[in-house]
Amino acid sequence: MTSAVWLIPALPLLGVAVLLVAGRRMGEPLAGWFATAMVAGSFAAGVVTYLGLLAEDEHHRQTVFTLFTWLPAGGFSVDVGFLVDPLSLTMVLFITGVGALIHLYSIGYMHGDARYSTFFLYLNLFCFSMLMLVLGDNLLLTFLGWEGVGACSYLLISFWFTDEANASAGKKAFVTNRIGDTGFLLATFLTFATLGTITYAGDDGILANAGSLPAVTATGIALLLFVGAIGKSAQLPLYVWLPDAMAGPTPVSALIHAATMVTSGVYLLTRVNPIIAEAFTWVPTTIAWVGAATALFAATIAVAQRDIKKVLAYSTISQLGFMFLAVGSGAYVAAIFHMVTHAFFKALLFLGAGSVIHGMHEEQDMRRMGALRAFMPITAATFIVGWLAIAGVPPFAGFWSKDEILLYAFAKSPVLWAVGLVTALLTAYYMSRQVFMVFFGEARWSETSTATATASVSADAPQHERAQVSTVHELTPHESPWTMTAPLVVLAVLAVVAGGLNLPFTSGLHFLGHWLEPVLQGNEAHIGVATATKVILAVLAVVAAVAGITAAALVYLHRRVAPERVEPDLLLRAYRIDEGISLLVDGPGRKLAEISAFVLDGKGVDGAVNGVGTLVRSGGQRLRVVQTGLVRSYALGVAAGAVLLLAFFLTRTGIQ
Repeated sequence: MTSAVWLIPALPLLGVAVLLVAGRRMGEPLAGWFATAMVAGSFAAGVVTYLGLLAEDEHHRQTVFTLFTWLPAGGFSVDVGFLVDPLSLTMVLFITGVGALIHLYSIGYMHGDARYSTFFLYLNLFCFSMLMLVLGDNLLLTFLGWEGVGACSYLLISFWFTDEANASAGKKAFVTNRIGDTGFLLATFLTFATLGTITYAGDDGILANAGSLPAVTATGIALLLFVGAIGKSAQLPLYVWLPDAMAGPTPVSALIHAATMVTSGVYLLTRVNPIIAEAFTWVPTTIAWVGAATALFAATIAVAQRDIKKVLAYSTISQLGFMFLAVGSGAYVAAIFHMVTHAFFKALLFLGAGSVIHGMHEEQDMRRMGALRAFMPITAATFIVGWLAIAGVPPFAGFWSKDEILLYAFAKSPVLWAVGLVTALLTAYYMSRQVFMVFFGEARWSETSTATATASVSADAPQHERAQVSTVHELTPHESPWTMTAPLVVLAVLAVVAGGLNLPFTSGLHFLGHWLEPVLQGNEAHIGVATATKVILAVLAVVAAVAGITAAALVYLHRRVAPERVEPDLLLRAYRIDEGISLLVDGPGRKLAEISAFVLDGKGVDGAVNGVGTLVRSGGQRLRVVQTGLVRSYALGVAAGAVLLLAFFLTRTGIQ
């Protein structure tokens, strides 16, 4: 049954080919349904492959399915092969499962868009690339998928590229990620130079032979891969592209910038866990601290954002920080556990935000919302489920996965745990703030006039809906169509029950831990924390969640404190880091570029090229004088040459 693995990426690729050729003729909604069916079929193939792998003995759950040899070159050979093991199958199932739901949601959300079929072509291409990333059996194939999802991210962020802000956001994501990609490439070169292979599995693979790496080399590879992971997963300092990526359509935000692509860095570090184990001990510690710092940093910004999607964007950066904190603490299972639960509740929250934006005629400012639960009951109910899950309220999924990360962080360093706990409190606070501002309180949207509505149209609006806004005389919120609400309901159920994947009560309930055990090769951290301590830590995590929710209720429901007092301009403007980068790039950066263009390029490169041209042209002009067109002149030249040659040979032979 594992031989069905090739169908998993093949179906989305077939969708790309068909939509490329006949997408426009298929039109709406057939193109959307076709793309959805391709990803749903990929999910079905994933389930079949999962059942096949589950039937194997737990110590033999690793299979490589090779399609063909891709790059044979001397001692370097790379196959197009798929590595089927518990880690890759876990990723495949939630990528295709959540991806299919987001495709279904998009059928309703993108209704009326002029480039309807193109959008689904890009979504299918993204799913194909993401599946190549997680299924690839070597670093080069992983990098191919890595670049593929980056290109699709660029295409989808700037999908409505006629708007300058959207086009700039796409370019910002593309350029920022290239910095991280450099680290990935250098790590691939260093791996091949030291081990002679870039294939993961097998007796000659890098995972089996990581133990032979010197600590210095393992440290270099691990750090370079970490640089790649920082870029793709939006960690400090390469997080700046993700908030702007919200310019893309909301389904894109849910699929790429919440559930799948941004978790690639966590997947990569988990995949190479044997290399991290051979690196110096300060390497995982660095990963943990970068994750903790990113989580806290992004959470402080989220508490003051007013755009409904920007709150979720900074929340995503923060939750990814939790996953890196887990990896650095040796809690690989907890990292994957939180990745899976986060995919469910964050996709739910993004799609819920999209439903709100849709129902509010493209309004995204939470200050002009309120009391929407009466007008959008399904969206409100499912969004509240997502809120409780991410806030860490038991028994919702986010509580179990986040609590496990905090436990491992405590075992590594109480300071790391404290940072994580404060971040968890802030998470509960800013997500409660969002729910209270959008679904509870007074209906502030009813005061919005046509002029205001038109002025506040977001770049996120489909073109057909932008046209609708200009004709609306008064905003009237409404529930979304069933194609949008059905995925919300399914994701809400998953956000409730997914905690059951890895319950902490007994060893027998660690389903995900046992499933991933062969992949981790004994590198999962073993903590010696007493049961009483675990209970106290869990209680403190719940207290933090309740404290965050209570604080938000006091400010945004009961108005005990004016919201403006707890939303400082510095946090609203994200510590002005983007402004600082703009000043740096537009000031000294531009000067440096101009100097480089004038001196290095103008005088150096162009000077050398122009100098050669000038030299040849000058020589040609001097030689041109001998080209008179007179035969007698040429005969005289030939005779003179003959005399000179005769004189030369006579001199050389010594004849006087």
